[in-house]
Amino acid sequence: MAQPRKNSDAPEAQAAAPDTKAAADAKPAATPGLAVALPPLPADAHVEQSIQLEGKTLHYTVTVGTLPVRDSKGALSGEVVYTAYVVEGKDRPVTFAFNGGPGAASVYLNLGAIGPKRVAFGAEGQSPSDPATLTDNPGTWLDFTDLVFIDPIGTGFSRSLVPLEEAKKQFYGPDQDIEYLSRNVYDWLVKNGRLQSHKYIVGESYGGYRGPRLTAFLQSKIGVAMNGLVLVSPALAPDTGSQDLSPIPWMLTLPSIVAANYERQGKLTNENMAAVIDYTRGEYAVDLMKGNSDPEATPRLVKKVTELTGLDPTFVKQSGGRLETQAFLREEFRETGKLGSRYDPNVTAYDPFPYNPTQQTNDPILLSIIAPTTSAMVDFVTRTVGWKTDARYNALSFEVNSAWDQSGQNGPFAGSASATDLRIAVATDPKLRVVIAHGWADLSCPFMGSVLTVSQIPTMGDPTRVQVHEYPGGHMYYARTASSLALRKDVMEMVSKH
Repeated sequence: MAQPRKNSDAPEAQAAAPDTKAAADAKPAATPGLAVALPPLPADAHVEQSIQLEGKTLHYTVTVGTLPVRDSKGALSGEVVYTAYVVEGKDRPVTFAFNGGPGAASVYLNLGAIGPKRVAFGAEGQSPSDPATLTDNPGTWLDFTDLVFIDPIGTGFSRSLVPLEEAKKQFYGPDQDIEYLSRNVYDWLVKNGRLQSHKYIVGESYGGYRGPRLTAFLQSKIGVAMNGLVLVSPALAPDTGSQDLSPIPWMLTLPSIVAANYERQGKLTNENMAAVIDYTRGEYAVDLMKGNSDPEATPRLVKKVTELTGLDPTFVKQSGGRLETQAFLREEFRETGKLGSRYDPNVTAYDPFPYNPTQQTNDPILLSIIAPTTSAMVDFVTRTVGWKTDARYNALSFEVNSAWDQSGQNGPFAGSASATDLRIAVATDPKLRVVIAHGWADLSCPFMGSVLTVSQIPTMGDPTRVQVHEYPGGHMYYARTASSLALRKDVMEMVSKH
């Protein structure tokens, strides 16, 4: 457990003096257009802490603060709350972290993956009612980069100060989201005198969709260049086309389904998965496209898919070797009365409606992670850091998700805009480096989507500038210590090249 260097029982005593400009900005926010005025958010608060990392003590300062968001006329329309971890030292890089959803706060990367402390969530056998206890995180990146976790409007404690319909126009869509969050990155850099620092972005899931777009927007519109980009389980899939005609939808998910089976058998290795990838974009894709034009094609792929996945032969045959994700997750553990998670098929929960024709409950992981992350983060922010508020904390906002503009080619999981911006950002800056990191068994954002996407990016200078890495686990593979440490090692190597 990380320990403050002084007066940990009275974190309020360590809070910084109020930021008078922030307070001035907040007070007039009589919440224009809203029926009820919102009380101002607290001034920025700070606390000093330390952790033990690789046998050494690492001291750092935590800041919970706000960044204003203004509309085109300069009026305050929202407030973004961030959590920053900063270590004293010369020439320290800084990394900005975003989760996904849309509607997820950055707590999952913060207290699960790369922050100095973590809380247990997302693994098989864990319970939402387990104590939400923070412990030192051996996988943290804080020893080699400062960290700033940003909660988009409507997530965490960040909030809109305009009515919902106006919030949709200003915040809840893929383009406006990139514009104001890019400005938040710029504002934090200016506020903290860090424009000359090496700068990185890390995004998970839809945050992985955000990452290339933020990088390109900051490069071309804001005038701030990133040195590197890390995409954790990103939504970076190519356009998949019709499932009736295109083999790509089935090519994306098959390798992750096989990975889940291989893990249960103790056969999950890079070598074994390389063979699965080769089969998927070779014989499997060809047999899918042949269809009925070759009478042997479907029986051949059904036999091979059954062998690779370990699934019931009848289920695979009835599926034609095309394994729909939710159907697979119900069949995988049907005999035990459980469901697998699309975020990691080997994490399960009991199916409360096992005889219904379709799944009637939410994903096992999504249902289980909200309580531990919320409890841990609120306790840390309000009690340890001393940033006191009675506002609700949204670790995962279904309201934001339902309000999100999903129309057009830039809808929330249309990977083309992000993949396009990734190419442009890499072409624009010959020193930009990218790490794309997936869990083998993730069916929410399958690694094969990134493999196919990156394989189509032309080589622009150093062919190692854009790399795809895979680790044991699912969407939140960092919940496993070994995978978290492997990610840390790969990102450290990228940062060392700058």
